[in-house]
Amino acid sequence: MTPVVTIYTDGACRGNPGPGGWGAILISGGQEKELFGGEPATTNNRMELTAAIQALETLKRPCQVDLYTDSQYVRQGITEWLPAWRARGWRTAAKQPVKNDDLWKRLDAARARHEVRWHWVKGHAGHPLNERADRLANRGIDEMGAAPR
Repeated sequence: MTPVVTIYTDGACRGNPGPGGWGAILISGGQEKELFGGEPATTNNRMELTAAIQALETLKRPCQVDLYTDSQYVRQGITEWLPAWRARGWRTAAKQPVKNDDLWKRLDAARARHEVRWHWVKGHAGHPLNERADRLANRGIDEMGAAPR
């Protein structure tokens, strides 16, 4: 039987660009795992992408995943824009290079192993797991010198 995993992700940046962090909560079979990390000079969008990547790359075998993000950039990018970017050789409709293509390619590869349903949740609206993912992302900034957990 394929494991079912629920994931909540968030990214944060103090300044944009600036120091940033990402956080993720993975829930499966009554177990929870928290992940977080940070980078000294990044953008909020890169941290949002990194949170989803790190969460999916942590899964050791193919899973059914419900991934919740408060980033429309991540949700729309992976569900709507990515196929066209790939078809155009990682160019936008305006023929410009896709921003953060390194992370989009990595997210595309990470999700390919799984059956992922992408959900958007309004950020900073009191959803307990989204708020917890935000705290983890900020912890990633605060503990930037430490290795990702």
